Amino acid sequence: MKRIIPIALLLPLLFCGWQLRSVEENVQTNKCDSITPIPKRTITLLFAGDLMQHQSQIDAAKTATGYDYSDCFKYLTNEIATADVAIGNLEVTLGGKPYAGYPMFSAPDEYLYAIKDAGFNILLTANNHCMDRGKAGLERTIDKLDSLSLGYLGTYVNPEARLKQYPYLIEQNGFRIALLNYTYDTNGINVISPNVVNYIDKELIEVDIEKAKSMKPDAIIANMHWGEEYISLPSKKQKELADWLLSKGVDHIIGGHPHVIQPMELRKNNLNEQDNIVVYSLGNVISNMSKRGTDGGALFKMTLEKDSTVRVADCGYSLVWTDRPIISGRKNYILYPMNCATDSLNESSRNKLNIFKKDSKELLEANNVGIKEYFFY
Repeated sequence: MKRIIPIALLLPLLFCGWQLRSVEENVQTNKCDSITPIPKRTITLLFAGDLMQHQSQIDAAKTATGYDYSDCFKYLTNEIATADVAIGNLEVTLGGKPYAGYPMFSAPDEYLYAIKDAGFNILLTANNHCMDRGKAGLERTIDKLDSLSLGYLGTYVNPEARLKQYPYLIEQNGFRIALLNYTYDTNGINVISPNVVNYIDKELIEVDIEKAKSMKPDAIIANMHWGEEYISLPSKKQKELADWLLSKGVDHIIGGHPHVIQPMELRKNNLNEQDNIVVYSLGNVISNMSKRGTDGGALFKMTLEKDSTVRVADCGYSLVWTDRPIISGRKNYILYPMNCATDSLNESSRNKLNIFKKDSKELLEANNVGIKEYFFY
């Protein structure tokens, strides 16, 4: 015999079931409504090669009251301003008088003022000339950088300063980027305690990389002073060290020291499917060097992008050439982008610029991997 349940008893159960389903549906709807896309952020970094100061550059900048470098960077300032952070290799000391060029560099303070006025934010100081004026020169250089609130990395007054300041952390546009900087040597000049210079030493670098990782950065960028002078292709040692740095967790590598441009690569990292940039040498940005290939260099610009991941959104190089008074007949040294109007240059300057342009383009077009030239002037 079937038992008949009165409809009056079923109604509360049906009502409760409807309520439960309604609550579940509302919760699901609210969950969907609460999911918001991660905002996309970008940061643009610009790297410049060797910022040098030979004796003839010092002489050319001299005035009745001091030194004037205002003309040197005037065609680059707008491009530098497009970057969120601009980084250059300071290949001189600010060791005070007597000012001198090669082989023991000490530039006038006005040179540093011009570098800052051009728009540079951070300078690399670990290079083979950082000890040219000994302990006093290293410390005075750091003091001048501090006085202008310019960031720097690679040399330190003592181990405590290095521990506090290194790796150098950029915090901007919602990014955290750790910078590293090392040099192969200091031209045989010993570092005097308690000063510290970052040398290329794998044990030291590995410790620094792990410290950088602990900062939870979006990218780790190693700036390496390495390679063989005047050689346009990277050495076996450079290639091996680049591979090692990437294997240890460095994301991008920017190199200098050879005084000539070397090739650039955009590599696919098979471990995390992210791109790694390797620039072997940016050459000289400004100097008095005249050997073929040394009278210019490159700016390298990278834009990083992140939402749920960090990636290279864009990157490229732009060539710059240094016109010298002995060629131009003008008072000072002036940097020219490759696509600037050359009407104001005399025939000798135009010829030199075109030789540098031709040689550089042939080298990079034949050897670069995934990195193209861009123009800004």
